[in-house]
Amino acid sequence: MTNRRVVLASRPEGEPSAANFRLETTETGALHEGDVLLRTLYLSIDPYMRGRMSDGPSYAAPVAIGEVMVGATVCEVVESQLPGLQPGQIVSAFTGWQEYAVVPGRGLRKLEPEKGPVSLALGVLGMPGLTAYTGLLNIGDPKQGETVVVSAAAGAVGAVVGQIAKLKGCRTVGIAGGPEKCRYVVEELGFDACVDHRSPTLYDDLKAACPAGVDVYFENVGGKVLESVLPRMNDFSRMPVCGLISQYNQTELPPGPDRTAVLMRAVLTRRIRIQGFIVLDYASQMSDFLRDVSGWLRDGKIRYKEDIVDGLENAPEALFGVLQGRNFGKMLVRF
Repeated sequence: MTNRRVVLASRPEGEPSAANFRLETTETGALHEGDVLLRTLYLSIDPYMRGRMSDGPSYAAPVAIGEVMVGATVCEVVESQLPGLQPGQIVSAFTGWQEYAVVPGRGLRKLEPEKGPVSLALGVLGMPGLTAYTGLLNIGDPKQGETVVVSAAAGAVGAVVGQIAKLKGCRTVGIAGGPEKCRYVVEELGFDACVDHRSPTLYDDLKAACPAGVDVYFENVGGKVLESVLPRMNDFSRMPVCGLISQYNQTELPPGPDRTAVLMRAVLTRRIRIQGFIVLDYASQMSDFLRDVSGWLRDGKIRYKEDIVDGLENAPEALFGVLQGRNFGKMLVRF
């Protein structure tokens, strides 16, 4: 079967461009016992993909030049050599930026289209939702009455973090890019406040929104946002570090004074706990996550927003948009 795929053509220096990708046409391979042929319906576009384009040391191996770009997908089973998986069934997989893929069928998560949009398996009920759930509850450890601040609050992870924090009885403050996103975070997602990271008065805006300081800061961005939040962190506050999207395209340290001493002094004197994490660290909590978040969705306690573009050929531009903060909600490519 003819397959279109996007491969990594070259490694970017700084901000990635269309030249780093190549659209190819190939043939799918043969199926062996236990294999399934999948047709992609949706592809998830996520910030971590920028790191996989580079060959520096990281928590996961880089994509090799000429190989298919990685990514989580929702797919339809076209052909199956595995009992229990039938043509027409919908599954979540990790087949990357391509229309078709032959993969081992064991371990694929079957989806139930009759219970809701299958695209949610890539967002609020997928990796971003699990990231939000496990990072906030395990590392952030929010307690009723505390103040939780989350950057990239209108994004796939941040939106879920803030809504769970509200369910736990916290004052929740978002940081997002632009008035439209800030209005959405407050009026649609139910945050108590949201400040615009583009504002020249970001620090003062945060101070006004967090009169009792910050007990949990869920970090997705880094850079000037972190510098603005840090002075508001309370004694014994916690900082789950999920992402640093403002730094992913940097090729050298940012200009200006070294702020490491300021950070470390705050960590020491205020006994701040900072812990980075990768969602795979908490894979064992998947069933708890699906039980809780599915229930909150069903009861209308959690809302979500999807930003969908059509066509595999538009996947690179979708990634550029995510890295530049242009997306509004969970970014998906629809096939």
